Amino acid sequence: MSDTLTMTAPTVPAPGLRATLREDLACVFERDPAARSTLEVLTTYPGLHAILAYRVAHRLWHGGWRYAARFLSFFARMLTNVDIHPGATIGRRFFIDHGACVVIGETAEIGDDVTLYHGVTLGGTSWRKGKRHPTLENGVVVGAGAKILGPITIGERVRVGANSVVVKNVPADRTVVGIPGRIVDTRAARKPGSIDLEHNVLPDPVARSIACLIERIETLEKELATLRHEPAPHTASDCQTCSAGDLCCESEAMH
Repeated sequence: MSDTLTMTAPTVPAPGLRATLREDLACVFERDPAARSTLEVLTTYPGLHAILAYRVAHRLWHGGWRYAARFLSFFARMLTNVDIHPGATIGRRFFIDHGACVVIGETAEIGDDVTLYHGVTLGGTSWRKGKRHPTLENGVVVGAGAKILGPITIGERVRVGANSVVVKNVPADRTVVGIPGRIVDTRAARKPGSIDLEHNVLPDPVARSIACLIERIETLEKELATLRHEPAPHTASDCQTCSAGDLCCESEAMH
């Protein structure tokens, strides 16, 4: 009987607290063109202050110093208006842009290279103990005011549009917008490892549906006018050609 040799990949040790804090600081310059100097970022960026406080509070939390961890998080929230529970799990190079009104619950899990804008909530939908907050995998970008609720998973490199409310799992490389959040784009061919901060360039499914409906109505009105041997009706596309001082669209609507 021959012996079977099993090869296991070496595990990479997690960076220490000081190295993690350096990465958090460095990623600000990568994702915020307004950042000019280390002194400016360290003294004037509340999002970074909240993350630095969380890193220390998280160590205290897992070291058994629960009250000290909660008190440090409470103090950081008063200073930064960012509420991160020390029990949350947050990966490397985490960035909160315009840190304000961000809430991250106790059982939230956040991967590496995640970016949140102001007003984001990673909240729960149940009072039961256990996993009740969302999981954000690597490279996720969440737009301003978005709410991600419940023990759901947001896949890698997903973009969540501003003010969206997401309550269901989202596969990797998708774009989600709306209330409730709907998948409106697939970007599977996107280069892995890159971070796409253009969360403002998102499709609008509601506007697209309304535009298609208007176009269909105009087509039907033209066909009806042809059958009645009447002049073609004035349409919304005609209004787009009116000059700033022309009231033809308004006058046509009054008739």
